[in-house]
Amino acid sequence: MSQPLSVFADNLFEGRSVLITGGGRGIGRELALAFARLGADCIIASRNEENLQPTAAEIRDLGRRCLALPTNIRDPESVDQLVAGSIKEMGKIDFLINNAGGQFPVNPLDISDNGWRAVVDLNLNGTWNVTSRVGKHMVENRFGAIVNIVHIYSYNRGAPDFPHSGAARAGVVNLAKSLAFHWAKHNVTINSVAPGTINTAGVREEEFAASDKGDYEALATAAVPAGRLGEADETAALCVFLCSPAARYINGADLVVDGANFLANWVPIMESR
Repeated sequence: MSQPLSVFADNLFEGRSVLITGGGRGIGRELALAFARLGADCIIASRNEENLQPTAAEIRDLGRRCLALPTNIRDPESVDQLVAGSIKEMGKIDFLINNAGGQFPVNPLDISDNGWRAVVDLNLNGTWNVTSRVGKHMVENRFGAIVNIVHIYSYNRGAPDFPHSGAARAGVVNLAKSLAFHWAKHNVTINSVAPGTINTAGVREEEFAASDKGDYEALATAAVPAGRLGEADETAALCVFLCSPAARYINGADLVVDGANFLANWVPIMESR
């Protein structure tokens, strides 16, 4: 396997700072370490402080500053504290990776009103809460790059296993295009990255384990034309690229990193009824 982050120049982001929501584990952890290795100072946020501290320690071991802030992105006041604390500590926020979010596979007949609202509030409203505040800061600074992590179920094929999350993430994709139109003149970019099935503990714990089809990981892997699951550093590399000088003219775009899974037959996590 190649090392996708090895292509970037050393200290590419020297003097820059990045805010990563959901930055404690999985793709978020890989993102934070990728930016730190390339010279950026990091702010990582998560609802669970215990997820933040090990990653923060790894970043500091790399010689970079790291601010680890427990945050509920669904709560505007919590986000206000996150953004204010980040700017006070780091001076500015150059890049924002909206990685926080979540979903659970479910048949649409089984989604409660509270379950629907919780997922939409986290994935759509939470993304707006952070983006609207950080975006204002970037517009004022006349520089910034925002990347929204969504998923391949955000687009025209729907989200059979995740109706609530698919609807919310589709809203995030549309929002990014709307904001790109307004903020491009202020030298701020905003794009969406849609991973396929990524090799993380969270995917196994929250998705594979919910399947009623036996060894779902083997079924899902066989359905990917590339013949394997994606790795977290492959998603991180795409986000790094979108924040790099090479991508300053890319704005309002959707980039899929899925081994061509979107083009193939999907294997539902659970049977329809």
